[in-house]
Amino acid sequence: LKEKKFSLRHYPVSLLIPYFSGIILAFALRPYKMTYRQIKYFSFPGELLMRMLQMLVLPLIVSSLVTGMASLDGKASGKMGLRAVVYYMMTTIIAVFIGILMVIIIHPGKGSKDKLHREGKIEQVQTTDAFMDLVRNMFPPNLVEACFKQVRTPVPHASMPENVTGTLENVTRTLRSLQEVLSFEETIPIPGSANGVNALGLVVFSVCFGLVIGSMKQKGRALQEFFSCLNEAIMRLVAIIIWYAPVGILFLIAGKILEMDDLAVMGGQLGMYTLTVIVGLLIHSLCVLPLLYFIVTHKNPWVFIAGLLQALITALGTSSSSATLPITFRCLEENNGVDRRVTRFVLPVGATINMDGTALYEALAAIFIAQVNNFELDFGQIITISITATAASIGAAGIPQAGLVTMMIVLTSVGLPTEDITLIIAVDWFLDRLRTTTNVLGDSLGAGIVEHLSRHELDAQDSELGNSVIEENEKPYHLIYQANTHKHRSNAKLPSKQADNLSHSGWSVGYIESQGWKRPQEVT
Repeated sequence: LKEKKFSLRHYPVSLLIPYFSGIILAFALRPYKMTYRQIKYFSFPGELLMRMLQMLVLPLIVSSLVTGMASLDGKASGKMGLRAVVYYMMTTIIAVFIGILMVIIIHPGKGSKDKLHREGKIEQVQTTDAFMDLVRNMFPPNLVEACFKQVRTPVPHASMPENVTGTLENVTRTLRSLQEVLSFEETIPIPGSANGVNALGLVVFSVCFGLVIGSMKQKGRALQEFFSCLNEAIMRLVAIIIWYAPVGILFLIAGKILEMDDLAVMGGQLGMYTLTVIVGLLIHSLCVLPLLYFIVTHKNPWVFIAGLLQALITALGTSSSSATLPITFRCLEENNGVDRRVTRFVLPVGATINMDGTALYEALAAIFIAQVNNFELDFGQIITISITATAASIGAAGIPQAGLVTMMIVLTSVGLPTEDITLIIAVDWFLDRLRTTTNVLGDSLGAGIVEHLSRHELDAQDSELGNSVIEENEKPYHLIYQANTHKHRSNAKLPSKQADNLSHSGWSVGYIESQGWKRPQEVT
């Protein structure tokens, strides 16, 4: 037991060592100018860690939500869900406000965007279709397909006649936009699909399925025990995988640094932008969230956060809140002692829809792009960015760099050029790790807050369960015997058809009669 406590207490420290070792190793290997193929070979152990964690995400989300909702009564689950949603919305709105405030005060976009380095390409997205896809994903028509695909409506590309295009070749951007509108042929958007787990749909189904199983009482006990056993088995697999995490994190970090072509892009405007995002995330993570936890629970937030170091470092290395979910469960339940009925509901939902870091980043990045384009945003447009960033962060999957895709929605809402997202891709791999860590911290502190607010409902449920067990244990033996005898006698006679069915299914007539089951006399 002492060895186990020692290892768990020092395990987060063992994760810090490979993290910094990966940075040192990457800078030591950069002078050798490794090819992209060599870098992929080098970072292969890190890829294996990501695959092992992602392998457990899907069964963990489903099993934890089903068991968590089934173990709560309808009233308790409703109150807990309402508290969680209020917490999610409040922290997301605060994060967006911090991001906007930081980018306005620091003003990192001052200057010309011509000096900035563009990298990669961005797929276009239609704002209305994106929000409709969000709702569609909540109700998947096929649960099996939802395990590896999600709904995404492709953007139709309009074609122009060659003679019109040739005539207006040298006209200004405004006239080109007008020509596009005039020559645009209306197309009907047809929902398509994209690779990736539809976590939102699985969360909605699992919550509803768990509530139904819980309402079935004894009839649903078998299913509840099945999902509880599945959840326990997944957590035991997590306990095995976390010992490989230091090796995987070392190669993940080193591989990402080696992939950067030019570290000089971190300077200038992009460096100021990176600094602005970091300051905003630190304020939200180290000031707002701990203060909110202290105000609600009146407990030391730093003791709670200390128990999360293992999950936070894993999030920093994997850049995926979903992949970190198994480690987050383990930290909250074993290190911080949070009730499993709370973690099994709050964490899977939070990892899907609660993205504080992503919301802050999207609002800040949108205004930064407006600044580099010398585009003055009025108060109404800033409010639009706030609302859109809050809504878009809900649809951001817990996968690496999903914020780049959802940020298209934010830019489109205020008419900013979506192609300018390529200006910030060079540093997104680094910022994505920081905002993922913020997301995981927000989910974890939210679980602690919801548990504190729901303690009366949880205690009441524990008392009811304890009283029922005590009453059963204190019942006199002769009453239990009489109840069992009465139940046995009530089943003493079976209809002739049922007895025939038993005999046809392999039960002999002699065995049936030996159990006291007799055929009723035929009425003549």
